[in-house]
Amino acid sequence: MIDRLPEGLTGSDLARAALAAAREASKARKPSQRSMPAVRRGRRRRWSGSGADDRDPQPLGRLVSRLAMDRGWSDQLSGGQVFAKWPHLVGAEVAQHAKPVTLREGELVVQAESTAWATQLRLLQRQLLQQIAKGVGPNVVKRLKVQGPSAPNWRFGPLHAPGRGPRDTYG
Repeated sequence: MIDRLPEGLTGSDLARAALAAAREASKARKPSQRSMPAVRRGRRRRWSGSGADDRDPQPLGRLVSRLAMDRGWSDQLSGGQVFAKWPHLVGAEVAQHAKPVTLREGELVVQAESTAWATQLRLLQRQLLQQIAKGVGPNVVKRLKVQGPSAPNWRFGPLHAPGRGPRDTYG
């Protein structure tokens, strides 16, 4: 590089000429792939700056949804939405007389407060499934099983005597 500099230059003129020669040599030289690390080849390093970046603090809801997607918990969480949003999904009147009990493998078990409401829910089954699918997503609830009210349990305590138990002893 020193050989290419004009003779007789001193001071700042010499510095300018040396800089120009270095720039020309740099342009002529082809950058080698070995000089750059493998991770950064072809990419410039991005600084965070004022724009959004993954390293910036994130809202908790976004982090939890990303964690649920990564771990495969989406189905369980969407199933939980059925229980959380039950009055909104089926309406206030139906929610007042029926409640969801379990959700396993796409089958939602609903318990009605009376046999009349159980029959009514069986008749409305298709509409209820559509409303639930619209609220929490398709294929979360595939089947609806409606149960009537459960009979009282007369078994109290750890010991139990076999037999019919109390029947019509009130009159």
